[in-house]
Order: sequence, then C-alpha cells, then structure tokens
Amino acid sequence: MQPEVFKVGLIEDDPIMGESIVQRLKIERWSVDWWRTGKDALGSPQLALADIVICDIRLPDMTGEDIYRRRLGAADTPPFVFITGYGEIDQAVRLMRLGASDYILKPFVFEEFLLRLQQNARKGGRATLTDAPRLGVSPRMREAENLLDRYAPTDLPVLITGETGAGKEVAARVLHKRSGFASGPFMAVNCAAIPAELLESEIFGHERGAFTGADKQHHGYAERTKQGTLFLDEIGDMPLALQAKILRLVEDRCFFRVGGEQAISFTGRIVAATHRDLLEESGRGKFREDLFYRLAVLPIHIDPLRDRPEDILQFMGQFLAEAAERQNRNFKGFSSLVEELALDHPWRGNVRELRNRVERAVAVCRYDYILPQDMFPDLVKGEIPRSGFEPLSGIRDDAERRHIGRALSITDGQIAESARILGVSRTTLWEKMNRLGIGGKRSEN
Repeated sequence: MQPEVFKVGLIEDDPIMGESIVQRLKIERWSVDWWRTGKDALGSPQLALADIVICDIRLPDMTGEDIYRRRLGAADTPPFVFITGYGEIDQAVRLMRLGASDYILKPFVFEEFLLRLQQNARKGGRATLTDAPRLGVSPRMREAENLLDRYAPTDLPVLITGETGAGKEVAARVLHKRSGFASGPFMAVNCAAIPAELLESEIFGHERGAFTGADKQHHGYAERTKQGTLFLDEIGDMPLALQAKILRLVEDRCFFRVGGEQAISFTGRIVAATHRDLLEESGRGKFREDLFYRLAVLPIHIDPLRDRPEDILQFMGQFLAEAAERQNRNFKGFSSLVEELALDHPWRGNVRELRNRVERAVAVCRYDYILPQDMFPDLVKGEIPRSGFEPLSGIRDDAERRHIGRALSITDGQIAESARILGVSRTTLWEKMNRLGIGGKRSEN
C-alpha cells in the first residue's frame, strides 16, 4: 500500500461540499481532518500538523478570516487555501495580502483544485511541487497558469507574448520548473540586450580562431542548456540571419558553433518571448514567418497588469515582504490611499514598475505604513489632498469601477453574467459602465 501523500485540514460546514472534497482527496491517498466549525478547527491539535488547510470563508460560528487571523504569527501555521463565492473575492484577496496561500472560486474543477493544493502544500516546510513564482491571482493569470501546466509535459516550443515587464520570463520559469526539463538549467538569453554581432556566438558558441579575438573554444547557451530550457527573450529583436539558424535548431534539434563543422545535438526545450506582434513583423520583412509558426506551436499571452487589477494588491504585498526582509525593515502595510492610487495607476511598466516602486518606497519610508509620497513621488503636488482623504464621490466611483471590472474579468466581459453576480439588471450595469468609462461585451451569454 502506498503511503499517504498529504495531511489536509478541511474547515467546511456544508455537508455535501465537505463530503465530496473528503472523498476525492481520499482517492488521491490524502488524509483529511474535517471540522464543521471554526471553534472545532482552532481547538484541534491536528490543525497545526496539516500540510495544507482548506477553509470556507463563511462558517456558522465565525469567518474563515477570523480563523486565519487567530493563527497568524504561530510558527506552526500551515498554508491556508480559501474556497469562496463570487461575492467574497475582495475578502479572499485581502486574506492573501495577510499571507494566505491561495483562494479558489466555487464551483471549481477538481483537477485544478488538486493541482492548486499541491502547489501550496508543505512537506518538511517546503513547497511540494515547485517553488516557482506564481503569475498572479486574477482569473486571467490563473488561466495562463493552467495553460502552462498543460504545456509542461511536452517538449514542444512555447511562444510567450506580452508587454515589456508583464512577467514573460516569470511565466517561462514557471513552465521550466513544472516540466520534465526542470532538472536541467534555465538559460535565459536577452536577444535585445546583446549586440547583433555577438549574439550568434553567445547562443551557439564558437571555435578557437573563428574570428579575431576568439582565442579559445566557447560553449554557448544552447550547448550549456543540456536537458534544460533555452529561453530566448525578445526574439523579435533577433537579426534575420540568425533567425534562420534558430529555425534549424528548432527543426533539426542540432546546431554548429561559429567556425565549427561538427553538428552538436540540442537536447533541451526552446521557449521564446516577445513584446512584438511577430506576424506583423513578418509582413514587414523583419521576422521569418516560418520561424514564427515553428515557435508558436504552444502560444501563451501574458496580459498587462492594468487589465488584471486583482493582481496589483497581491503583488504589492509580496514585493513589500521581500523588500522589507532584504532591507531589514518592518512595515504594517500600505495606507488605504496608496492602495487606491495603485489600483488607478496605468502601470505602463507593468509588474516590473510595480516592484521598482515598492522597493523604492521601502527604502525611503519613515513610518509603519507605506504612504503616497513613498510609492508615488512623481504625482503632481496637490493632487493628493493634504488631509489624506479624497472626495466621497471619487471614492464611490473608484470602488464601483473596480468592482465592476473584477466582475467583468471573472466573466470574460459577459454583461449578462456580470450583472447577475453583481445583483443588478443589464440596463443598470450598462448605465454605470458608460458613466464610469468601462468597456465590455454586449452579449447575452
């Protein structure tokens, strides 16, 4: 008999939901302690021994947030994953900012549910599947992660598209760590940062005497990748002549060092990324169409941060914790006005800009909370009221704009479904969207 894989704590008062989760986890050979109330869970010594806790937000005697806050600070607190309905997403995101591992919307697909539990569970104090960074908590990024999980078992090329700073390399690293190439190195080449005359040598290596200054043999990124992942970042900036040799690498799984005559086998996986529209570049003669189709066998797009507001506060909390630890500082969090400003900011530099702003704020902040002048020093003086308060009308409009945006994100822009989960008519929702300047799909589906 195989040993049990994980010890799971389940806090759920719904007997049907609870029983279905318990039975499915037992099929996977996971052991489960099931508590119907928060009091029972907090009073059980088994809670601290769990590899992961699944907790409903609504319970008969207290909320899931009450339970989690009571466990905060304890050294033996296991990872918490919350299961929640549409109307509780804001609370779930707030819990993640407090340190919770994840939240999962009802109803959920069990295969995805199990994968998310595995990703967050602990064994010996470490993540069980991978310590790869997550892409975000928004529905769009969860879909992207699911796509990466489907791509991971294959050895086919993957093309990642998205704006600069959106997280394309993070996605490539997630794919690498979840793939069969994880035991090999992750070799990242920034095709836009290396001079064109040196790029071929950097990727494929060169033989001694291949050109002036080549006084010894050099092994390039492709050779050093071995059975790992070769990540060609910003491949849209690669010279056309070198694109032909990348096409040979993809199709023939071999390459030549510069000045070499012996073919060298390539045993790794190729992942490419670009912020450019490669088909458009192909039409302009800037990118090989045949290479595009060979790279885009498995495509994935990373949305800009401004289109996934749920990720903004989650990343802010994550980056604050990381920067504070590096700089040996302690903070209670961000002021509410900073959070409002962050949700309204265009984030033209995407996640990279967000990280930079948080790191700067940690360096210059003199208080327990990050304030607007720490995070957004470039705002025009006087734009933020000296009292720290904004007009009530602006706060109300901003709150409605964000809440409607989240509903549209969850439903992929479907107006009828968004109106249903918001509890208003389609007409009312359209009127609010027009007033607040929000776009959406006119669909009854």
